[in-house]
Amino acid sequence: MRQDFRCDCPFTSALDVLGDKWILVIVKQMLIEGNETFKDFTESEEAIATNILSDRLKLLEEMGIIIKTKRPDNKKSNLYLLTDKGLALTPILVELATWSDRHLRDIHPTIADGEKMEFMRNDKAAFARVLVKNYREKLAATPVTHNSG
Repeated sequence: MRQDFRCDCPFTSALDVLGDKWILVIVKQMLIEGNETFKDFTESEEAIATNILSDRLKLLEEMGIIIKTKRPDNKKSNLYLLTDKGLALTPILVELATWSDRHLRDIHPTIADGEKMEFMRNDKAAFARVLVKNYREKLAATPVTHNSG
């Protein structure tokens, strides 16, 4: 599946890939919640339909945002991991969460709060660095061949 782009605008081109409501949710689930398998994604609170999940994982893989591999100890299930290109989306996710915290809390008062949100409010860049560092440490401990995009 080749990605079609509407125009040469960098903003619009990014949205052509990332603008679907599930793409960044999947990346967030991988980065923050540690989702790695199809089952992990289907059991998440966002409740993405399996056909949509399959399609989006395939697109993310084709775009080099994730890789699909297998664990040496379990060849039956696929393992999905963020590449460097996928991890580069971390500041965008942090900015979206910050915007939501600041501008949606009045109409959606049950948005998550707590220590992590306070850390993010106080230092977005440090928060993003910690997310990436933690993910890289998890990758280093995962028994697979790592690719990066």
